[in-house]
Amino acid sequence: MAYTARDQWEQHYSDGKNFRQVGERERELLAEHAPAPGGGGRALDVGCGTGEMSVFLASLGYTVDALDFADSAIARAREEHADVEGVRWLHLDIERDDPAPLDAEGYDLVVMRLMYPFLMDRGRVLHGLGERLRDGGALVVITPVVENTPEERREIALDDDEIDPLTAGWKTVERLDADGLAFLVLRGPCHTDARAVERRPTTGHALTGALAVVTDDAGRVLLGRSRRGMFELPGGKTSGPEDFAAAAVRELAEETGLVAEPGDAYVVTMLVDDSHGVPRLTAVVRIAAWTGVLANREPKLFDRWEWHDLHALACVGDIFTSAAQALDAVWPGVIPDLPPAASYPVAVDQPPVPGEPAEAVRLRQAMAGTVIDGGWARSEPVQDALRTVPRHRFAPEVNLATAYDGSDRAVITRRDETGTAISSVSAAWLQGDMIENLCLTPGAIVFEAGSGGYNAELIAHVAGPEGRVVTVDIDPWVVRRTRRFTAEAGSGRVTVVEADAAFGAPAHLVPRGGFDASVITYNCWDIAPAWREQLAEGGRLALPLEIGGYTRAVTFERRGQVLEARHFTYCGFVRDQGQQARTIPVAGLLDGDLTLRFEHGTAAETAGLEEALRGPRHEIATGVTMGAANSYFGSLQLYAATTLPAFCRLAAHQNSGVTAIAEDRDAPAVVGDASLAYLTHLQTRHGELPEDKEWEWVVHAFGEQGPQLAEQLAATVRAWDRHVRANDNDQHADPLLTVHPADTPDDLLPAGHVLDKEHCRLVVTRLFSWHKSGIVGTVCRPGDEASVSGPVDRSRRGR
Repeated sequence: MAYTARDQWEQHYSDGKNFRQVGERERELLAEHAPAPGGGGRALDVGCGTGEMSVFLASLGYTVDALDFADSAIARAREEHADVEGVRWLHLDIERDDPAPLDAEGYDLVVMRLMYPFLMDRGRVLHGLGERLRDGGALVVITPVVENTPEERREIALDDDEIDPLTAGWKTVERLDADGLAFLVLRGPCHTDARAVERRPTTGHALTGALAVVTDDAGRVLLGRSRRGMFELPGGKTSGPEDFAAAAVRELAEETGLVAEPGDAYVVTMLVDDSHGVPRLTAVVRIAAWTGVLANREPKLFDRWEWHDLHALACVGDIFTSAAQALDAVWPGVIPDLPPAASYPVAVDQPPVPGEPAEAVRLRQAMAGTVIDGGWARSEPVQDALRTVPRHRFAPEVNLATAYDGSDRAVITRRDETGTAISSVSAAWLQGDMIENLCLTPGAIVFEAGSGGYNAELIAHVAGPEGRVVTVDIDPWVVRRTRRFTAEAGSGRVTVVEADAAFGAPAHLVPRGGFDASVITYNCWDIAPAWREQLAEGGRLALPLEIGGYTRAVTFERRGQVLEARHFTYCGFVRDQGQQARTIPVAGLLDGDLTLRFEHGTAAETAGLEEALRGPRHEIATGVTMGAANSYFGSLQLYAATTLPAFCRLAAHQNSGVTAIAEDRDAPAVVGDASLAYLTHLQTRHGELPEDKEWEWVVHAFGEQGPQLAEQLAATVRAWDRHVRANDNDQHADPLLTVHPADTPDDLLPAGHVLDKEHCRLVVTRLFSWHKSGIVGTVCRPGDEASVSGPVDRSRRGR
């Protein structure tokens, strides 16, 4: 019964045939080692056949999802167990189909009975099922073993060499016997960190070879488990005058049976390292297309070949060093902590390589729907870009659900030595919002500062076939990654440059008249002159601008030498690493429990504050209240940051009880001579419903000048309430902001509050409002009236 094709199993069950019945010993072991949690649990029966195991699990108290790829098996199960409650019968191929029908909350128990040996991609399926286990859950594999199986039925059984990788990486493994069947109980995270390992020492003086990187129609990469106990890519040494691409194609056919044309093999990188002291040169060859049926053509060298999800490569265990480095050359970041190798990317016009699972398509449509329904992507071109550009291919180290999270989640792709994020794929809603407000037209040429690939390809999609994007980043690793990902899954209309983006794009890439639009994808304390100078008249610049430490994605429109703000959105991004990177002056207080942040760049004198904080606290009630829906708080933050002369932020790192500021939160503050005041709130009305609750803004102060500082801060809150919120009917309002060159004299600035930066002067001239309903369904045009972001709660944060 060693069937390999679905139609064979369909015929098997259609003919009324069954499988080995669930034995009494199997039932006893399941009841003992995998009892249902108190109150019931959820179980998944993979390869359920006609449902005998599923029915037994239901009798233990589980609610069961029972799946099989043979429709005839599911039909019989439904008919034969029509009176059984608590079982959901699913026609699903666990290897090939979209797992959408499975329970999103996971399972307490997953059972694979007499089906594991039939899997083609054992490691990938096992890892995916392990990710679906709830805390404390178990995966039970029941399988024949070679020593108890006739030779003619060897294909249905496992030997110890096959059981070892099955059990690797689990926190606990129990191997029991169930009437000659191996009964494996696996618990804990299924994770074995990828580790680059070498083969045995060579006797040569130097090594040259080629490795083939091949993906299937779902974008999974082919790896073989070799007899050396490690994963390897197809490939080997060159032969005679053979070139590297030809060697990769030959080795691929000899080892796996897959056939590629030499014209579909692209040498993308040359790797130089050594093996046991012997110099080694390895060509990384990307195979763009192939035909044939996967087979193990060299069983003496390999146990089997399997397709692997990219996000799971970091936990597959031992990988041949050259193979690990080759995978990193194609998808930088998918395998962390690799040994060093000199990498020389080859300038080759590699075509995009297609391939994605149905699950990615479904999740991408859902993500786009979330962004569109939130009002962040209002035009059809931006909506179509979100539905089309494969976001997961620009974040291959995370699973699909994480890549396509439509909420506030950014995918962190790089951290510094302190663990701080320095590169990410931003939240989709924020990307949609910023691109929307660029007001791109077909054929637009756009500058992007801060690379990654996905955002640039969204822009390229919106700009259309005649459009172009120039993206610049200072980090060589980010640049290498962006070039590879845009080559793998891009439009061919994105140019990636390694440079400090604060200087703009290289002159030869700047279009005559300037860029039609520019977008900056990292937090900016200042606005670089090049961004204005390289922008066309009337063009739009979108960037996350820090004002008093509060970040807003502001869209500006160029009018001569002045940038006029058109749109504000709450956000947060990774920080600048280039020339404009700044260190915000800070002062620790009370042994680090509190920190003062001087966001405008000039630290105030803090002598005496420690003593003041240990003294009496002065309080002033402002009389200004807010309800549970306080989306307008952001405008109060900006109002304070742009109008208070000694503005700073007081951050609490512990619930010390001194300030009443919650742990890891901060408050607007002002500092005086050994004194400070800050803004907080107290609940003044309670209730079960949100609309029944109310808070009042209260100012706390310490030190001799505390009462005066408190009055100053309270007056600011009252002024905001009187002049901003009252006119805005409790909706969000942001300042009308203009940006002028740093050398602009005072008498040429408009009236308003001035914030001086190194390279520009920000002027808040007045406050405007725009009701949420006013932006729904609109498409911006150059010269539109200034507006704040659309019909959703903007109090959330994203990258």
